[in-house]
Amino acid sequence: MANLDAAFSALADPTRRAILARLALGEATVMELVEPFEMTQPAISRHLKVLEGAGLIVRRVEGTKRPCRLAPTAVAEIDQWLGMLRRALETNYDRLDGVLAAMKPEK
Repeated sequence: MANLDAAFSALADPTRRAILARLALGEATVMELVEPFEMTQPAISRHLKVLEGAGLIVRRVEGTKRPCRLAPTAVAEIDQWLGMLRRALETNYDRLDGVLAAMKPEK
């Protein structure tokens, strides 16, 4: 989880989140990622560089193309961290349910 700060910083941008959502469907080239956005190829490439630097995507060389895909390890680390928070909140909610149940007047 060394890149957790970088990952959340990268996720702060809606365009980068949209790129990740597209990559969740499968690998894509830079030009395929440019199509749905009203942005230039260099602008999308800058977003990809941030995502790659945060460890959220990986690129491979395929001739003159560099297809991108999600980095499953980074996504799993974020999910693990969020899961820890989710479990803590659920514990608090369970405790609150118990307190509220104890406060209900008996009939």
